[in-house]
Amino acid sequence: MTDTSKDAGIIQVLAEQLETKRLPRALSLKEKVDSGELLDEADIMFLEQVFEDAQSIGPLVDRHPEWHDLATKMMALYKEITEKALENEKAKGAGS
Repeated sequence: MTDTSKDAGIIQVLAEQLETKRLPRALSLKEKVDSGELLDEADIMFLEQVFEDAQSIGPLVDRHPEWHDLATKMMALYKEITEKALENEKAKGAGS
């Protein structure tokens, strides 16, 4: 298997995972934090896994610039979620 076909297979799996799991979960988390809720342990574990995976697929995305825009948008979404979650944590702590 060539590197190009190997990359294509990995990208296909990642795209399917993004469509069926990662994006729906991210949008759900965004709704959750936008409504003022706190993240639970499972949510935090999900985000930690996302950031670990982002680091590991960085070289793949670098080799395929056509995926840069999508990767950047997804990371921006995760950043929004974590920033809002932190705001919610601080607000709950101040309100206690």
